[in-house]
Amino acid sequence: MNVTDHLGGDLGEAIVFIWKEAELLDRKRYEAWAALWTEEGIYVVPTDAEATDFTRTLNYAFDDARMRKMRLARMTSGAAISADSAAATVRTVSRFTLGAVQEDSFEVDAAQIVTAYKRESYTTFIANVTYRLCRRDGALKLERKIVRLINAADSLDALGFLL
Repeated sequence: MNVTDHLGGDLGEAIVFIWKEAELLDRKRYEAWAALWTEEGIYVVPTDAEATDFTRTLNYAFDDARMRKMRLARMTSGAAISADSAAATVRTVSRFTLGAVQEDSFEVDAAQIVTAYKRESYTTFIANVTYRLCRRDGALKLERKIVRLINAADSLDALGFLL
């Protein structure tokens, strides 16, 4: 019996998928992370934790496939200040609950804590995250990821990495 069988169905498989996504980001394996997404997938980090219309509000990130690719290029090129000495991160993702279920996709809500270390300083980011996952060619893919930082309205100066 594997961990997915033990945890049960879509939610169990989603938890394993989300943990893998966190690991890829912590290890800065951005190409593998990018491969988790559907072509139409959207990555959102709103400045207002209550926002629902991300096209009409200010966001720290609102990335479609093209913007994700550009963001990853900046982060890995060495040309951006944030790429020069990117923070080391460790993520904890927990409190998984199954959200909306549709015919071809489902949502999982989770809590995420990211601790970042850079230049002898630690910064903690805490968020409620909603993942919309779908199945493509038998594998789960990210269709949407909304990272709602609990302090989104504060001035955040250390977001030189993906949440």
